[in-house]
Amino acid sequence: MTGPAAATAPRRGRPRSEKARQAILHAAAELLLNHGLGAVSMDTVAEQAGVSKATIYRWWPAKETLALDALENEWAVGASDPPDTGTLRDDLLALLHPWAHLVTTRPYARVIAALVTKAHTDLAFAGEYVARLVTPRRDRARTVFTRAIDRGEIAPDAPVDVALDLIYGPLYHRLLHGHAPVDHAFVDDVVDLALHGILAAGPARLHIPATPTTHTEANPVTAPETSLNGSRSREGGNS
Repeated sequence: MTGPAAATAPRRGRPRSEKARQAILHAAAELLLNHGLGAVSMDTVAEQAGVSKATIYRWWPAKETLALDALENEWAVGASDPPDTGTLRDDLLALLHPWAHLVTTRPYARVIAALVTKAHTDLAFAGEYVARLVTPRRDRARTVFTRAIDRGEIAPDAPVDVALDLIYGPLYHRLLHGHAPVDHAFVDDVVDLALHGILAAGPARLHIPATPTTHTEANPVTAPETSLNGSRSREGGNS
């Protein structure tokens, strides 16, 4: 075929199908949530998604990496860019409230616990776990803090990574242990306490003394020094 018709002819081949990819992720997520990580196999996922195993292996080399993407895909449903409400506190609440509601509607805690266990016994998988699940969630929250710095709400050198740990740590602690609910009131308290610490530390981080402070001479009457092997030195040798 030549001429204008050739230029408009559809390209042949088998491009990756987003519909098939979503079917695979959905099937894997349902197996994860209903039966746990042990129930996820390429055979079962292929059967439930209506695709071949070869199709699955084109995207995921192992069931664990498929599980990671399935979980992140479930959490990303309806997600958009981090909200910009005009304040750091409201941005964080707008980001975290929907997540807190989502993770308590189905047994996500069991899935996360299984993935964390796998990450601590498989170094290769640990890297995938951080890259595919941990980092994307932290990056979305990091965007919120970057906006706050640009607005002048917090210091330019605010410890953002520590702040993210202070916020996500308590949320995952409750989710995994199940000793108390991960509800909106708890999210509010976590955000408020974390921001209180960040804002309180702001002036101190911005006004670091140019010279070290002068320390008073230590009192010579102190407890005996302890050697590396744990024994106390005695003046004049052992008695």
